[in-house]
Amino acid sequence: MVDSIVIIPTYNEKENIENIIRAVFSLTKKFNILIVDDGSPDGTASIVRKLMDEFPCRLFIEEREGKLGLGTAYIHGFKWALARDYEYIFEMDADFSHNPDDLPRLYKACSEEGYDLAIGSRYCKGVNVVNWPMGRVLMSYFASKYVRFITRLKVHDSTAGFKCYRRKVLETIDLDNIQFKGYAFQIEMKYKAYVLGFKIKEVNVVF
Repeated sequence: MVDSIVIIPTYNEKENIENIIRAVFSLTKKFNILIVDDGSPDGTASIVRKLMDEFPCRLFIEEREGKLGLGTAYIHGFKWALARDYEYIFEMDADFSHNPDDLPRLYKACSEEGYDLAIGSRYCKGVNVVNWPMGRVLMSYFASKYVRFITRLKVHDSTAGFKCYRRKVLETIDLDNIQFKGYAFQIEMKYKAYVLGFKIKEVNVVF
């Protein structure tokens, strides 16, 4: 059985979805994929359903009605994955801002190095962001600095959305009590894992 599932929330990603799916499935390490689609009017879900015939028992989709928020999409995916006994549960964007080639590095941090949460970090070794305008980079960087100062969270990239959880982390966190639905969800999940004493590693990535 494949022990890892990559959760990819989508809304209007028809230009990227097939390519990102094929990129993940081309890796030597086997990952399954769960798409959580929020009613994309551009036909994203239809593309995924067609690809499911090509990748049976590897590619799955959960379709929701309307844009319900990034956080709720991931929580939906977490519960789906936990119910199916996956040991390693990943978050990844559909638009290639997260490089699928880095998935095995996150996996290794949790499966071989003993960490409970591995974060693909843009800021653990300076700033590794090449596809954003400078204003957005600075806003993100200093937001992470501020969060780290206020919460004492020992993570350089508090808003990162490229992650690998061991299932015990998601089993321990009360997913029904997560407060934020947008990007603050990423901070909240890291903070809860940190407070609960889970071992966290930042893996340097280029965004």
